[in-house]
Amino acid sequence: MRLIRRYLGREVLLATLLIFVALVLLFGFFDLIQELSDVGRGGYTMSAALLYVALHLPSRMYELFPVAALIGTLFGISQLVANSEYTVMRASGASMLQVTWSVVRIGIPLALATFLAGEFVAPPAERLAQTLRASSRGSATQVVAQQFQSGFWFKQDRTYANIRTVLADMTLVGVRIYEFDANSRLVRVRSAESGRFDPAHNQWALSNVSTTEIGAASTSVTTAPSWMWDTVLRPSILTVYTVAPERLELDALYDNIRLLTQSAQKASRFEIAFWTKLLYPLTVVTMMVLALPFAQFQRRTSGVGFRIFVGTMLGLAFFLVGRLFSNLGVLNDWPPLFSAVTPLVFFMLVAAAMLYWTERR
Repeated sequence: MRLIRRYLGREVLLATLLIFVALVLLFGFFDLIQELSDVGRGGYTMSAALLYVALHLPSRMYELFPVAALIGTLFGISQLVANSEYTVMRASGASMLQVTWSVVRIGIPLALATFLAGEFVAPPAERLAQTLRASSRGSATQVVAQQFQSGFWFKQDRTYANIRTVLADMTLVGVRIYEFDANSRLVRVRSAESGRFDPAHNQWALSNVSTTEIGAASTSVTTAPSWMWDTVLRPSILTVYTVAPERLELDALYDNIRLLTQSAQKASRFEIAFWTKLLYPLTVVTMMVLALPFAQFQRRTSGVGFRIFVGTMLGLAFFLVGRLFSNLGVLNDWPPLFSAVTPLVFFMLVAAAMLYWTERR
């Protein structure tokens, strides 16, 4: 039985990796075609477009792996069914539970690899890709973040800060800090020409700072060449304007959630993205288990092409349902965990029901 499990797992793994490479190359080719329309604008050259697509590939790989696991498992099991090897395995005493466990054993390390890639490889590569694209298409000082017409706003305690623009290298331009007292009276206004984050001190180094002290009877203005701004605002929070929340690492999502929560602002999108990313590796295992009953379905009347088509539709359905619940969760203020886990639980139940139905047949 161990030999059967190893053989089954090897066939599924090889098929999954083959489909994965094919999907990554296909979507990479589509991304390159899309970038070709911007080649020649500003300093955006062909080499810059190729580098952008290469840096964007880790994000594509992270997104495509569950679909590749689904189609790969469908393809691998279908080949065994077509060659009657699967029938021999079942006749030799391999139960559906043992077959499922053989597939899950392969899915667990793949799910772990997916989590590590989505946490440590894809986010920094995506930020670098977006920075490269912004710098190449315009200038090195192209704006990448400007939430409102007046710039980016955030609140911390009784302090309100306005940042006119954030550049591609995370340099702040046009910083204004409004400080209020316990009676909601404006007591101080600081304005700075620019600012850069100092990782050694976890503070922003503002340059050309003008401070206006507003007293009960008079005001005073002082200037300084620099001033260290101690705040909860971090570059990881500003990266949300260059990288979508769904592509950020867990630490960056947590920073955004904490800042928005402390400022009494809505953080549901980041909370849903946090739980979705945390549960995302389970999607790989779920898709592989879901493929098992469909690989045997109508095996006498349909070929491998039909099963791959079914797998593609299932993967697309999972992607659309996940996006649907994420958007509905943001709009309707659903619990973030409910919005993130419902599509996964639904497809898990579908997989379990289909396996049970197949075994009874």
